[in-house]
Amino acid sequence: MPFIKVYIHFVWSTKNWVPYLATKEIRQTFWQHIKENAKEKGIFIDFVNGHADHCHCLVLLGSDQTISKIMQLIKGESSFWINHNKIINQKFEWQDEYYAVSVSESGLVNVRNYIRNQEEHHAHKTFQEEYDDFIVKYGFQRFKD
Repeated sequence: MPFIKVYIHFVWSTKNWVPYLATKEIRQTFWQHIKENAKEKGIFIDFVNGHADHCHCLVLLGSDQTISKIMQLIKGESSFWINHNKIINQKFEWQDEYYAVSVSESGLVNVRNYIRNQEEHHAHKTFQEEYDDFIVKYGFQRFKD
């Protein structure tokens, strides 16, 4: 049996950054569903939270899991669930792109706190500003298809 401890911080947004998840109640229900559904699929979500137009998820990878498969399972099922259960009054969609960065053992507490404090964080900073900060902080490059 392999012993693996690889944490990934995922961040993704709603389609066109529409604030579909407008209320705290909707968000809490949605994050809880994402966590429960992931558990059923063998995905360990350490922490999940976000704001009206995006989601942060700290995931501990399993030995047979890939970043793209985790995103496919979480994003695909959660958008189906929110639409099927008519949680909001319009069609919900996630943006195709996402961030995925590894988190060292020494950084886990900071990342958990960052994810936990999304409500407070976004009282002072838009997701666009956060997005731009991540591009710079992690050295991501924008490519055109």
